[in-house]
Amino acid sequence: MNFLLTNDDGINSSGIFYLKKYLSDIGKVIIITPDRERSATGHALTLNHPVRIKNISEDVYVSDGTPADCVNIAVQKILSCPPDIIISGINPSPNLGDDVTYSGTVAAAMEGTLLSIPSISISTLNGTNYEFEFAAKIILQIIPFVKKIGLPQDTFLNINVPDNPQGIVITKLGRKFTREKIIKRIDPRGNEYFWIGIKSPIPINTQDTDVEAIHNHLISITPLNLDFTDYKFITSLKKWNLKVNFT
Repeated sequence: MNFLLTNDDGINSSGIFYLKKYLSDIGKVIIITPDRERSATGHALTLNHPVRIKNISEDVYVSDGTPADCVNIAVQKILSCPPDIIISGINPSPNLGDDVTYSGTVAAAMEGTLLSIPSISISTLNGTNYEFEFAAKIILQIIPFVKKIGLPQDTFLNINVPDNPQGIVITKLGRKFTREKIIKRIDPRGNEYFWIGIKSPIPINTQDTDVEAIHNHLISITPLNLDFTDYKFITSLKKWNLKVNFT
């Protein structure tokens, strides 16, 4: 099998090399990552300046673009054929619930799915070497199922691995109430600037969710879909009988 690995933490992140260590035993591994930390970039693409790719060693590339850029350019311009699976991670902190909308790790898997390639994003709770190694072993166990059964069109897997895992569950996205801590400061020229910090989130309706799973030391596998449409609300929306006055 051919694997494309990426992340949002840069080429020096330990997580991606644990993936390479284990996946190299079962297939060919190609790595392309941002050249620096690109966490919380979401599904951003670089449109206003060129994206530069550098080949730093055999089958290892870095890019000054986003995680989504890395996947897009690798599949369409660098690789001679599409990879069998794209894996994004291993992220050193979890991507749970609402966080998936911000996550560069998840966005890279989303980009792979847009390109019709089976994709997985994987994260840990604390980013310890033990968690990285355990997460890589989990990927090895999931790959045969993805290879044999496949993933539905427009669907990818988001996996979160806790410390001291006690089991594995299939989950839905949780919700967390988080109001980021905004810190206001003054620069040496007297201008205001702001740091967006992180407060501990308060879980909401956690039953059967990824948030609950991690809290209970369970590995969470959540299938995510590209289609954000609220189908239940379509019928109600049609009843609004909206009309537009163009005069």
